[in-house]
Amino acid sequence: MEISALKVFVAVAENASVSGAALQLNCVQSNVTARIKKLEEELGVSLFLRKSRGMELSSQGRVLLDHAYRLLDMERQASRAVRASVEDGGTLSLGSMETAMAVRLPRLLKEFHKRQPRTQLSVCTGTTDEMIAQVLNHQLDCAIVGSAVQSDDIVQYPFFTERLVLVSASGSAPDNTLLVYRQGCAYRARAEEWLRREGRLPYKVMEFGTQEGIIGCVSAGLGITLLPEEVARNLSSDISISPIPDDIALVQTYLICNKSTIQTKPMKTLLELATHCDNADAA
Repeated sequence: MEISALKVFVAVAENASVSGAALQLNCVQSNVTARIKKLEEELGVSLFLRKSRGMELSSQGRVLLDHAYRLLDMERQASRAVRASVEDGGTLSLGSMETAMAVRLPRLLKEFHKRQPRTQLSVCTGTTDEMIAQVLNHQLDCAIVGSAVQSDDIVQYPFFTERLVLVSASGSAPDNTLLVYRQGCAYRARAEEWLRREGRLPYKVMEFGTQEGIIGCVSAGLGITLLPEEVARNLSSDISISPIPDDIALVQTYLICNKSTIQTKPMKTLLELATHCDNADAA
């Protein structure tokens, strides 16, 4: 079983189509089809269920996908370990909640770049649940999440403590429409818990993909949300900020990584900076 074949297999699985995989891999569709067919013949199973609109993993395909992620990560880590033994470079992929990306990360990443100028760093945002899954699947090297992770495969380091506040439009009474990210967001879960505790039932939920969209619609009086206080304090005068109980407001965030991920010097630098950030907040 070749690593290159596994890369094609993963691309088809993630795109649910040969055409999407071909576009991602920058090759022709016939090559993708041939590699999948050869892999299926080698394993003696059908890895995909062919449908009129795309392809779906078979039960055997789902088993292979889990192992494929691990094998591809091992290949990536082997290359990284060799490069790291020669120089302080290589790559590092970091996931983050959007609120942390907007406020906390710029200062940390500036210091990281000073210490590791040769490292190619990539940062993406997502919900806590999405990033935990991506770290477990070795799609991210590490991530900043809004809750502790209950998994023996995850190593987690306290990052910083966030205080959430209720945010609504100035001059209008907060209603029961909650403006939040999609399911899997740690702050959304706390917002819904606060509404239930306050007896604001029933409530409506409107999902957004960006922090800017949420803030803009709150300013227009469309609904309410919970945001980190440090984010809310930097908003315009159109926004009203109210405190909420500490057991909901105080959020311990974590920097997490997979236990099996090789900790290169760039990753150790990031972990050191995260620990320093936590100590600074505690002081």
